[in-house]
Amino acid sequence: MIRIASRVPDPAVRRLTATLYGYAFLSDLVLLYPLYVVFFADTGLSVGEISSLFVIWSAAGILFEVPSGAWADVVSRRLLLCLAPLVTAAGYALWVLVPSYPAFAIGFLLWGAGGALVSGALEALVWTELDRLGAVGRYARVLGRARTAGVLGVVLSGVLAGPVLAVGGYPAVAVASVLTCLLATAVAARFPETVPPANPDDDGDLGWWDTLRAGVAQVRTRPPVRAAVLLVAVVAADWGALDEYTPLLALDTGVGARAVPLLLLLLWAGVTIGGLLAPAGERLGSRGYAALLGLVAVALAGGALIGHPSGFVLLAVAFGAAQLATVLADVRLQARITGTSRATVTSLAGMATDLLIIGTYACYGIVATAAGNAVAFAVTAGPYLIVALVLLSSRRRPSAVPTDVTAAAARGPN
Repeated sequence: MIRIASRVPDPAVRRLTATLYGYAFLSDLVLLYPLYVVFFADTGLSVGEISSLFVIWSAAGILFEVPSGAWADVVSRRLLLCLAPLVTAAGYALWVLVPSYPAFAIGFLLWGAGGALVSGALEALVWTELDRLGAVGRYARVLGRARTAGVLGVVLSGVLAGPVLAVGGYPAVAVASVLTCLLATAVAARFPETVPPANPDDDGDLGWWDTLRAGVAQVRTRPPVRAAVLLVAVVAADWGALDEYTPLLALDTGVGARAVPLLLLLLWAGVTIGGLLAPAGERLGSRGYAALLGLVAVALAGGALIGHPSGFVLLAVAFGAAQLATVLADVRLQARITGTSRATVTSLAGMATDLLIIGTYACYGIVATAAGNAVAFAVTAGPYLIVALVLLSSRRRPSAVPTDVTAAAARGPN
């Protein structure tokens, strides 16, 4: 039975979106972000030890990603969004209270677990609530703005970290980071969450294990869902991994260390604009989406190979287009998921993204060692071009993102 979307009460939409934007902003307003590597080095850790911590961090995210998604589907997505900042805050506090390699490792385990609690649960909650309100067509706009709110949080943390460090040292930075996490938990408690009514077409009232199996089965047996999961992973992983190497690329252009933050600010500006362009991006069909990915590939490679600070303008275009492509890929995935395992399936996409990021780190390191950062950027941009060509060569021409998300909502809340 097709449910006709009714007019959405503005207060309900405003409450959901305001809560989401506040949560995204506070979750990334962590003053330790721009300083934790320096903190580790000041504590006496070697580069090898710091790299091993990154591996622990990534492994924790992969380990907890899918189980936490199934937990969100069974227990409460809002509950997990409340717990996530508390878990990460415990890790930040441990770093400063007991600054040592074991404490840093445990902190990264907690940080990875906190990120896994959010991944999947957040997208599933927002889609489901918008679906319930008859406003699922706004999902791309809302998600794009939420990503932008997170970027603004990162930028502000970079601005505030230095002054706070100068005044109170690392303890003050850690206290500020913990406080923002506590605020994020308070904001998360305001998320609306409605338990969907029983639906004979859904998976039924499943336990954790059955929900996990249902989500995995949906990806394994339904090619459209599997394709959407892979698209999210490929699009998000490449530029997500390259972001870690942009300071090195900036130094290779010949600028001094003090100019690096200014060049990186260009990239954050591009990412911000990309998120805000999500509503316009929904009009893209398969060819338009392929062109968008082609733009990412060309701008990434061109901006890096120029070898001049001006190349960061092209890189900003690439990062903005990649952010837009990531949001649209998530819209496509959410529209294709059915049943009650929405957070589980979304978490599978998150796990695939994490695995590809680790692979990208490895490939980048090999290429950069042999040929330099610029060439590594250009080579890493290749998957975007490959996916664009696959989309163009496909005999079938589905939209890159659903052009009629109201039809997707006809399945009812899930």
